[in-house]
Amino acid sequence: MRSLILALLLLAALPLPGQNPDRADLAVVHRIRQEAWEHSQVMDHLFYLTDVNGPRLTGSPGFQRAADWVTKRLQEWGLSNVAQEKWGPFGRGWSVSRFSANLVEPGYAPLIGVPLEWTPSTNGPVAGEPILTPLRRENDARKDDAAIDKFIADNKAKLKGKIILLSDRRDLPPQAAAASRRFTAEELTRQARAPQPRLPAVFDWEKLEIPEDARQRREYLANAPEWVSEELREQRRRRTNRLNQFLTQEGVALVIRDAAAGDGGTIFPPGGGSRYVDDPVPPPMIALTTEHYNRIVRLIEKKIPARVEVEVRTRFHQDSTDAVNVIAEIPGGSKRDEIVMLGGHLDSWTYGTGATDNADGCAAMIEALRILKTLKLPLDRTVRLALWSGEEQGLLGSKAYVKKHFGDPETMTLGPEHSKLAGYFNLDNGTGKIRGVYLQGNDMVRPIFSAWLAPFQDLEATTLSIRNTGGTDHLSFDAVGLPGFQFIQDPVEYGSRTHHSNMDLYDRIQSDDLVQASAIIASFVYHAANRPEMLPRKPLPEPRPTKRPSGKTSSARP
Repeated sequence: MRSLILALLLLAALPLPGQNPDRADLAVVHRIRQEAWEHSQVMDHLFYLTDVNGPRLTGSPGFQRAADWVTKRLQEWGLSNVAQEKWGPFGRGWSVSRFSANLVEPGYAPLIGVPLEWTPSTNGPVAGEPILTPLRRENDARKDDAAIDKFIADNKAKLKGKIILLSDRRDLPPQAAAASRRFTAEELTRQARAPQPRLPAVFDWEKLEIPEDARQRREYLANAPEWVSEELREQRRRRTNRLNQFLTQEGVALVIRDAAAGDGGTIFPPGGGSRYVDDPVPPPMIALTTEHYNRIVRLIEKKIPARVEVEVRTRFHQDSTDAVNVIAEIPGGSKRDEIVMLGGHLDSWTYGTGATDNADGCAAMIEALRILKTLKLPLDRTVRLALWSGEEQGLLGSKAYVKKHFGDPETMTLGPEHSKLAGYFNLDNGTGKIRGVYLQGNDMVRPIFSAWLAPFQDLEATTLSIRNTGGTDHLSFDAVGLPGFQFIQDPVEYGSRTHHSNMDLYDRIQSDDLVQASAIIASFVYHAANRPEMLPRKPLPEPRPTKRPSGKTSSARP
């Protein structure tokens, strides 16, 4: 009788025909949701990453303070193998200690602005009448080179000691759309559809047509050979260095630039200097909100004296060449040598405090780890948190980590740890709630993720998209054939107000969204850690050289 009862119990535990063996453990999901909703600490994590330790430019004191704070908190929770793993060199560190900008004639007005990264101090207040010397670029590599040639020819020996305005007035039409939005059901349905089949794309440097839309550009570059991104970065660097060297040699006192985009006091700044220690240091540079910049230009155009006074204090940290990623683990049980990873990038730009890019993603990942640790959930595999640095300069921290631990995407030489990673989950698209997962072309995980999302349908997380999404650290894993995934998130104000802007601040974060995200991430990580098999993998990709092929063309299948 006892043998019969045991056999019946074993039979009952087996999945029924047609039943998904990856169905979610609803008892565990209930506990995760309860902990996330009733005891959330996610906004406390966010506070320390932003208000206390932001901004967090890689190599800056702010980044190091944030890394130290995370390290201490994870150690206090009893996490294992908490470390700041070096991967450098990164280059120049940089920080700001003072900024003031004012219009003093024809009448006083404070100016909304920001110092541009990797630019020097003014060595006290700089005052004077700006001159208008626009560099008219056309967002095209070849035309930009010609524009710089013309700028240098027109301004040779004319700029010593001058305060210069580097662009024309920018028209500001009224905002026709709401700054904040969430995905509609129709948009998510379109996102879930597979893209139309396409022939392999041919990338010829002489004929590259790079989309201007930020999201389309990220998808384009995610599908392009690695050399395309590297070539674009090097082209921008060479042009910037040439311009900056000219401005320094001419003895320009201060460069004032218009915000690259935005209005209403929001500044999406253009680039300033360079992190590379051998690149030229430009003159002091600031960017102003467009309304304030336009006012100065109009005064100059009407030949009415306009006088400004600006003071900037910055510091280069040349000793900050060794960047770090923050790593911590919850040790696994029966399969502890296998790893499930979760993460996001800890670094930010310097204009706000890096709240939506990407303190919120880090806070959600830290909170997911806290939930798993607090509930003492059994985990067969080891769970490893990674908070990256250098993401804003080209996924540098995660690329270095993947190359060290898993494999080299340039040669596809794989290390022994490559076979041990079950999967990596990333969060880095702003404050928006999770609406689903980008499958990154891996159809084999569709039924698995569908089952894991099912308990969160009431939280509007329902969409699985076969599409690739670019621009963040899951790509470093995908590049060596590892299952790396980014969650689909509501855009909220990411593109319109916060991404790389001076308004990327704590107050733009939606706390309910982060609570939802931390619960879903904790559940995904739990189920990935306890799944009988690791997540299925796509075939290994071809090596991705970072240098342009000598023939100037390359093919890749989107």
